[in-house]
Amino acid sequence: MKSTAEKLELVSVTKRYGSTVAVNAINYTFTPGSYTCLLGPSGCGKSSTLRMIAGHESVSDGSIHLAGRDISNLAPAKRGTAMMFQNYALFPHLSVADNVAFSLKMKGVDALARGKQANEMLELVDLTSLADRMPDQLSGGQQQRVALARALITRPQVLLLDEPLSALDPFLRIRMRGELRNLQNELGISFVHVTHSQDEALALADDIIVMNEAIIEQAGSAREVFNSPKTRFVAKFMGGHNVINLPDGEFAIRADGVKILTPEAGMIQANVSAIEYQGTHVSVLTKIAGDQEVTAIISDAEFFSDPYSPGDSVSLNWDKKNIHQLSA
Repeated sequence: MKSTAEKLELVSVTKRYGSTVAVNAINYTFTPGSYTCLLGPSGCGKSSTLRMIAGHESVSDGSIHLAGRDISNLAPAKRGTAMMFQNYALFPHLSVADNVAFSLKMKGVDALARGKQANEMLELVDLTSLADRMPDQLSGGQQQRVALARALITRPQVLLLDEPLSALDPFLRIRMRGELRNLQNELGISFVHVTHSQDEALALADDIIVMNEAIIEQAGSAREVFNSPKTRFVAKFMGGHNVINLPDGEFAIRADGVKILTPEAGMIQANVSAIEYQGTHVSVLTKIAGDQEVTAIISDAEFFSDPYSPGDSVSLNWDKKNIHQLSA
């Protein structure tokens, strides 16, 4: 089911609920055939954006274009998109195969043809052997795959995923991340995935759009957004960075780039305030002038060869490549 990827574009898209602006004039062109994560805290506008693309929410202002046509006012089934919902929304009275084939039945496709297509989709998500089961006989991961197959049977140009992993346990969540990524590579279509998990976005995404208070705070490749946050919010929300004020401005410093040295050996004096063992590494929280907190991430071997304790006086150092100035 390899597909030619099409361009999806948001043009000054705004969503209002009464006097509340949920999405404020955002512009973005998705890379065709990419896996893009809309990332941000609750209430930032990411789910409203996804639902506007899907056609489940109206666009207050602006427009949405897919494959060169304005889809802003089209019904969901006419857009070339498909949505996989957070709760999977399977029909409890229908078998797995009938759940997958449901949209084709609504379009009047005959039973033989829709059965053949449903089997193709179930093979794609490795569920052929469960075709006759009912949803309540499936695990969470299996239900998710049925929901995926049901969305993909419409042959969408863009698949939209609304927090699809949030209901799964941590081990299954990690496994399903890999399956989603492999599926996107196999199909070659654009996936747009809403999540509030930084780890999930980094594991899955080619591109990350960080949203905050109804706007796009920063967008770019996953590596660029993580390594080069432009604002304090992005640096803090993505994790892995300290944000500190120095005489020449506000800076983000990667926690794994902070070195802890003896009091006289580093640039900045600090006191150890907390230590957290995290298996492969140790997180050492320190305080510097102005009561600012700076976390250093060091390997467990390095830490235990010369351990620190809360209250110890130390100094901090870092390489220039691990620090950059933030915009206001």
